[in-house]
Amino acid sequence: MAQMKNPLEQRRSGILLHPTSLPGPWIMGDLSHNAYRFVEFLAAAGQTVWQVLPLGPTHGDLSPYQCMSTHAGNPLLISLDWMVDKGWLPVDVWHGAQDNVQWRFDTLAQGCDAALSSLESTTRKQFEQFEKSEAYWLDDYAQYSVIKQLEQGAAWMDWPRELRQHNRQAIDKALSGCQQQLQRCKFAQYLFYTQWFELRRYANQHNVNIFGDLPICVSGDSADVWANRDWFTVDADGKGESVAGVPPDAFTAEGQRWGNPLFNWERLQENRFGWWLDRLRTHFKLYDLVRIDHFRGLESYWEIPASSPTAIKGKWVEAPGAGLLSAIAAEFGELPLVAEDLGIITAAVDKLREDFSLPGMKVLQFAFDGDLGNHHLPHNHSKDMVAYTGTHDNDTTISWYQSLSDEHRHQVRCYLNCGDDDMPWALLRCAMMSTAQLAILPMQDILALGAGNRMNTPGTVSGNWRWRFDWPQLSETLATDLADLTHNYSRVPEPSDTLAGSG
Repeated sequence: MAQMKNPLEQRRSGILLHPTSLPGPWIMGDLSHNAYRFVEFLAAAGQTVWQVLPLGPTHGDLSPYQCMSTHAGNPLLISLDWMVDKGWLPVDVWHGAQDNVQWRFDTLAQGCDAALSSLESTTRKQFEQFEKSEAYWLDDYAQYSVIKQLEQGAAWMDWPRELRQHNRQAIDKALSGCQQQLQRCKFAQYLFYTQWFELRRYANQHNVNIFGDLPICVSGDSADVWANRDWFTVDADGKGESVAGVPPDAFTAEGQRWGNPLFNWERLQENRFGWWLDRLRTHFKLYDLVRIDHFRGLESYWEIPASSPTAIKGKWVEAPGAGLLSAIAAEFGELPLVAEDLGIITAAVDKLREDFSLPGMKVLQFAFDGDLGNHHLPHNHSKDMVAYTGTHDNDTTISWYQSLSDEHRHQVRCYLNCGDDDMPWALLRCAMMSTAQLAILPMQDILALGAGNRMNTPGTVSGNWRWRFDWPQLSETLATDLADLTHNYSRVPEPSDTLAGSG
């Protein structure tokens, strides 16, 4: 793999928007025409980074942080319009369309079957090459996905014993009549990767770099754990004595009990972190820059008894983060990584990040607690950081500001030298002014949206991940205003300075 550029070589800025939040004709955004239009908006607004959330296939709650595969793409993001253009779906595919997930899956299956029955030689060769190069994860994912359908969507831990224990003979028997479904699943992944690489290439051509997200944990109900349980602290049936999460913090008094299986770091070390290297190899193909979510867990992680209903009774356990990052650096060279270092951060966590020259994160919504030494305040920022007004876990800036006490709102106004009506642009300007080399602004703040427009509320399991914007929300001058702000604070790098090559 070619050496990757240091993401902090030049000052730059960008927008945080998950593809599911793009406009479109159905229940969530995808990789269709609106994604390309958004790239064009970014370029017109002087933004050179598009930050997205994890792109994997989600469970019913739609959380991109609990995906069914660390390598696979979400089939619901596949552009059906793209398939219409290829002649694999009828031009009137949207006529009478049902605004639900099942219709989407059924229509995708229809298009995949049509494509597989009539592939021209070049596309067939490309698909066969994809099957071969990605077989190390694709075969397991396809088998997991088809068996999950056969088992009416049940988690693999609830499958018949031999299937959940990954017995080869039982798997072959269960899938003996499912060749079409397996090929359909693999072809859908070929479509996702093909469409994503086309979009990323288009973005790079417009001097826009894609900033991806790597959840530190994987979902227990995933192809990764089902097929590779040696790397996790679970038994043959997928059960473990402890699970992952975080202790009580600013978001929730009970902490967050994620429920993910923990890594078997001893086995991973014996394998020279091969599973992790494969994981990063996929992410470096998909993105120009990658954020490691909950980076703190690479230094030590919060181990919660599986029987505990909350995260309160957990304990910190040391992790071999330095060994892992050394292995990643040895494999890939300079690391296009950002460390999500929010929450309870110790000197050891800071040292781990600094030893590998990884930028950390600062969130302006966390800055105004009355302590001028607060490291989220802009005057305490440094170059090796990424400055945000808020993240996908924060409320919109307007809603956050309106929820503050009178005293705290006064503090914000004094610090930013602004009035109530200047929000959220006063905070956007503050992020752009920061000495942090990269500034990222959530789309909700760019659009000056208030309550009811947040992406996720940590510690809750319903009503999240569904926010979307629409083009009429963009004012006629928005791109120009944002471009002016970007130019004024020297966040417009040279056009050729993309962070890496495409796919």
